[in-house]
Amino acid sequence: MKRKRIVVMGFMGSMPIAGVVWQHIHYVVGLQRLGHDVFYVEDSARLPYNPATSEVTDEFDYAAKVLARLAREFDFKDHWAYCARYLPGTPTAGMSLKKIRQLYRDADAILNVCGTQEFNDDLLVSDRIFYIESDPGVEQIKIDKGVKSTVEYLRRHHALFTFGENIGTNNFPVPLHGFKWLFTRQPVVTDLWKTARCPSRAAVFTTVANWSTSGLKDIAWRGKKYLWSKSREFLRFIAAPKKAGEIFEMATNIDDSRLREKFEQNDWRLTSPQPMSVDYWLYHDYIQRSKAEFTVAKDQYVRLNTGWFSDRSACYLAAGRPVITQETGFSKFLPTGKGLFGFKTMDDILRAVDAIEADYEGNCRAAREIASEHFAAEKVVGRLMQRAGL
Repeated sequence: MKRKRIVVMGFMGSMPIAGVVWQHIHYVVGLQRLGHDVFYVEDSARLPYNPATSEVTDEFDYAAKVLARLAREFDFKDHWAYCARYLPGTPTAGMSLKKIRQLYRDADAILNVCGTQEFNDDLLVSDRIFYIESDPGVEQIKIDKGVKSTVEYLRRHHALFTFGENIGTNNFPVPLHGFKWLFTRQPVVTDLWKTARCPSRAAVFTTVANWSTSGLKDIAWRGKKYLWSKSREFLRFIAAPKKAGEIFEMATNIDDSRLREKFEQNDWRLTSPQPMSVDYWLYHDYIQRSKAEFTVAKDQYVRLNTGWFSDRSACYLAAGRPVITQETGFSKFLPTGKGLFGFKTMDDILRAVDAIEADYEGNCRAAREIASEHFAAEKVVGRLMQRAGL
């Protein structure tokens, strides 16, 4: 593939929590390994969040510090910028505004990761902006409902990619109205997660979840409400660890004491996500130290049968940790039954736990093989570039 100048745009500086950071870094490193000249740019009117203080302010020192550290660690030093569109004079960190504008003119492709980048006149000089949707369902419903701002925003992109592999098939219920969606997956730089370290005897099934997301992207469609939250799905399967005879640990932010007690009575262990949210290497180590992952999917992904698969679960697989996760239609595209298990019922969960216990090492090997074959960054971003015609 001919060397291209690629800009990755996202929000890992303005929302520098570990899962978001890794989601973007995998694109940057994957493109680098394909030989491309890769830049990371945030150019937004969105106020940044500081996870160390839990504050949203107009100061971007913390965001700039995080991006500078990432640039050193992952080899894109002098190839990054944070542009504060919300402040007078449009100040920047990293590259200057002049260099950012030139980059937009020269770039062979601009990847709008997670679809979070709003447009401005500087950016719109490019006609090579590619939308990468990580949360399938909401935008398709907005199009069906005729939301003009969504239609106009999406049409400004050269191509639209989605993690929802069922979108555009008969298995997805929302009409597309002429929009063409190309499927992709979350890339994972598998060697960054590979470990020869075996979990300790005390290791348990774990996951990381934000409990308080409901309401942010909830949407009504054809008389039904679809939640952008895992909370209802976790409650449906709250008895899973007790029934399986295992401890399940969740790093989450449940504040309700009665609800926490209900989880604990069902053999859940709850821990704070704050330290690993602030430090992406602690998050990385938490996954590597786990026995396996047990998690659910957001209501929207499940009931709309999107075919979505979690970027966090892909990291567990790359670390050689088996995954039990709720079915969204992904098993049509990914191998399940060893290393990776999709479930719809409690019995499915119990069978998956038994299978992992019966051959743990074999399931760990299978998990790594699935990550290498289906999520390796070089393969995923390489296919994305080809499908984009680059």
